[in-house]
Amino acid sequence: MNVLLRRIIERLIRTGNLRITAASGKTYQFGDGSGEPVHVRFKTAHAERAVALHPTLALPEAYMDGEVDVLEGDVLSFLHIAYENMGMEGINPSLTRAVEAMRVAIRGLQQINTASRARRNVQRHYDLSGEMYKLFLDADLQYSCAYFERPDMTLEEAQLAKKRHIAAKLKMKPGQTTLDIGCGWGGMALYLARNFDADVLGVTLSTEQHAVATERARAEGLDGHVHFEIKDYRSLSERFDRIVSVGMFEHVGVNYYKAFFEKCATLLKPDGVMLLHTIGRSGPPSATNPFIRKYIFPGGYIPAMSEVLPHIERAGLVVSDVEVLRLHYAETLKNWRERFMANRDRAKAIYDERFCRMWEFYLAGSEAAFRWQDMVNFQFQITRRNDALPMTRDYMGKAEKALAMHEMAHGVTAPAEPARPRPKKVAKSK
Repeated sequence: MNVLLRRIIERLIRTGNLRITAASGKTYQFGDGSGEPVHVRFKTAHAERAVALHPTLALPEAYMDGEVDVLEGDVLSFLHIAYENMGMEGINPSLTRAVEAMRVAIRGLQQINTASRARRNVQRHYDLSGEMYKLFLDADLQYSCAYFERPDMTLEEAQLAKKRHIAAKLKMKPGQTTLDIGCGWGGMALYLARNFDADVLGVTLSTEQHAVATERARAEGLDGHVHFEIKDYRSLSERFDRIVSVGMFEHVGVNYYKAFFEKCATLLKPDGVMLLHTIGRSGPPSATNPFIRKYIFPGGYIPAMSEVLPHIERAGLVVSDVEVLRLHYAETLKNWRERFMANRDRAKAIYDERFCRMWEFYLAGSEAAFRWQDMVNFQFQITRRNDALPMTRDYMGKAEKALAMHEMAHGVTAPAEPARPRPKKVAKSK
């Protein structure tokens, strides 16, 4: 095994049961032998060298390229051992802090999300085959954190609960004009139109999402109330009673937070309400994981709360409520990962083996970050006036219960969880 890589692993892995087989064929044991065993094999000396020098990028790349295999356990269990040993400080706290400071210093250069570049970035991820997303998302194609009111909820139930939760915080009233920034495949916009007779404009930069959302509105007979456009939010000029944005703020980039909230302030009517649902971090500001930035979400960034609130304040907006959803996204990603693995052969038929391995690492790595690192989800309720909403938040729970009863009375329930084949074990190279 590469000498540097071995020294790094020896210093890092103190607990757990990790075996690594080097490209030479020799197997090394790390940790104290506790917990479920995980066995990783390096197939090339090139992968060993690369991972030693730049583990956060080179390890997923080596896995994608088939130069690293997990022979026992899976990617998630391997990351569990790594994160449990690493903690928040890393191998060498001083070195880790110095490297992180450098990454934070240059992150602005990695997030120059002009209107044209923002659209290219979105197309890289969201214009993938719609059939691929159907392999692991719920029937409503909600590609954001679900809301698990109960731990035994199905993904379908939790995604419906998320839409109720957001609608309650918006304190929707019939007929209100509503803007959905980053509308995805249209599920949230359609929910608001369906339940509140709202007139909704959904904007997206994805051609694929726009086509699906438009067809869904037509098929439901809601196209008189819901309209979807391929448009950057920065080009809008109308004013709305309500603004909702779910899972879009992660793509704005730190350079554009000021512009985002200033624009929202101009788009929101004086007595309006906005709900921003975004991934965030419970720790201090950081930088985007290099694997995620290069392969999954170019131009994306997960903010600390301390980076968001000042821009809301400076835009003249009022933060009327903040909720931090802990572990909800971990459970959402667990569902996505299990469904993706159960349909892996179909995903491979759409793309190829390398894509599947990339997606495996993305879903497992994201779940690990929400379980064992500082990833959470923020819901910011925002107004322009401090008297736009009731003085207590009791109305939120009442609205959710009323929506649930309305859905039940009209026979609206979460679609049943689809029957899925048992996940096939991916063949391991010997």
